[in-house]
Amino acid sequence: MANSSTSSSSTSISDKTLAGLGSLIKLLPTGTVFVFQFLNPVLTNNGDCSPVNKVFTSILIGLCGLSCVFACFTDSYKGSDGLVHYGIATVSGLWTSSGSGSVNSSSYKLRISDFVHAFFSVIVFAVLSLLDSNTVKCFYPSFESTEKAVLMSLPPVIGAVSGAIFMLFPNTRHGIGYPSSSSDSSNSK
Repeated sequence: MANSSTSSSSTSISDKTLAGLGSLIKLLPTGTVFVFQFLNPVLTNNGDCSPVNKVFTSILIGLCGLSCVFACFTDSYKGSDGLVHYGIATVSGLWTSSGSGSVNSSSYKLRISDFVHAFFSVIVFAVLSLLDSNTVKCFYPSFESTEKAVLMSLPPVIGAVSGAIFMLFPNTRHGIGYPSSSSDSSNSK
C-alpha cells in the first residue's frame, strides 16, 4: 500500500514538473524569438551600428516584446463545429472574432496569473534581446568587455527565477500557436 502511494506521489511530482516545464517553454513565443534571432544581425549590422541601425533594432525589440505580452493574453478552444477558435482574454471573458456558441467564454476571463506571465515573459525576452552579442556591440560596446560576469550570470538567474514563478503559477492558456486539445479544454478551465 505504501509503495502505491509513493508511486502516485512521484507521478504527481513528475507531472507537476513537466507541466511547469511546458509553461516555461510557452513563456516566449517561438516565432517571436525566431524573428528576433533572424532580424537582429541584419538590423544591427552584426553589431556595427549606425544611428539608423539603432532605431530599427529598437523598433524590433519593442515589437517583439509586445508580441510576448500579447501572446500571454490569447487563448483557444475547440468549438462545436470542431474547429479551433482563438481569442483574446478580457475582463468579461474571451473575445473572439467569430463565435462557435459551444463555449462559456466567461470561463476564459483575465486572471492575475496572466499579468504575471506577461511580466516575466517580457523580462525573459528583454534579457535575451538586450544581452545578445549583436545588441550589446550596437548599443553599449564598452559593457561587453568590462561586464562579462553580468553577461554570463544574468540570463541563467533570470531563467531560474522565471522558471520558479511559472512552476508556482502554471499557464493554463492555450494561446496562438498552442491550440487546446479536446482533453485539455475539459479540465483546464
